[in-house]
Amino acid sequence: MRGLNFFVKAWQGVARRLVADCSVWLAALLLAASIPAQAAAPAKLLVVGDSLSAEYGLARGSGWVALLSERLAREKLAIEVVNASISGDTTAGGRSRLPALLKTHAPKVVVIELGGNDALRGLPLAQTRDNLAAMVRSAQATGAKVMLAGIQVPPNYGRQYTEDFAKSFEDVAKAERIALVPFLLKGVGDRPDAENWFQGDRIHPLAKAHPLIVDNVWPTLRPLIQASLR
Repeated sequence: MRGLNFFVKAWQGVARRLVADCSVWLAALLLAASIPAQAAAPAKLLVVGDSLSAEYGLARGSGWVALLSERLAREKLAIEVVNASISGDTTAGGRSRLPALLKTHAPKVVVIELGGNDALRGLPLAQTRDNLAAMVRSAQATGAKVMLAGIQVPPNYGRQYTEDFAKSFEDVAKAERIALVPFLLKGVGDRPDAENWFQGDRIHPLAKAHPLIVDNVWPTLRPLIQASLR
C-alpha cells in the first residue's frame, strides 16, 4: 500500500507540473493573440531623377511624381512612391546614390530619370550611357523592375549631338531589356507653343505641364507596377 501511495503522489506531482506548464503556454498564446499583427510593409516605387522630378520651381505636391502617387491611389494600386530626385543631379550622381537607396527602400519598381544635366555640362555620351546601364543593372540585381525616362536636348546643341543623345536612352533600354519612355516631356517640349509651358529658364516645365508628364509615363509604368504587385 505504501508503494501505491508513493506512485499516486508521484503522478499527482507530474500532473500538477503539466497543468502549470499548460497554463504558461495558454497565457502566452492568449497574449500573442491579443497583440495586433503588424501590417506588411507596402511595396515601393523609387524615382531617381533630377530637377524635372524634384519639383524645381513648383509648389510642393504639384510635380509629376506627386501626381503619380495620386493616380496610383485612384487606381487602387498599393505601392508607395519614394521620390529620391535631386535638382542638378547627373547620371554619375545617381549611380553613386543608388546602392544606398536600394538598400534602404528595397523598391519593387525603379524609375530612372537622369541625363539632362549631363548634356548641360557637356559630358561624354559614352559616360552617360555607362552610368545609366550600371544603375539599371544594380536595380535589376535586387529583383526590381526598371523604367528609363528619356529626355531630349534643344536643337541648338547641334543635330548630330541631339540625335545621339536621344538615342543613348534607346540604346541602354534595348541592351538592358527594360521599359523606356523615349521622351519624358512629349507634348510639352515639342509643342508649337512650348515657351508657354516652361518656367523662365526654358528648361523646367510649369505646373500645368506635369499632368501631361504623368500621362506620358503611365502607359509604360502601370504594367510594371501591376506585375510587381502580383
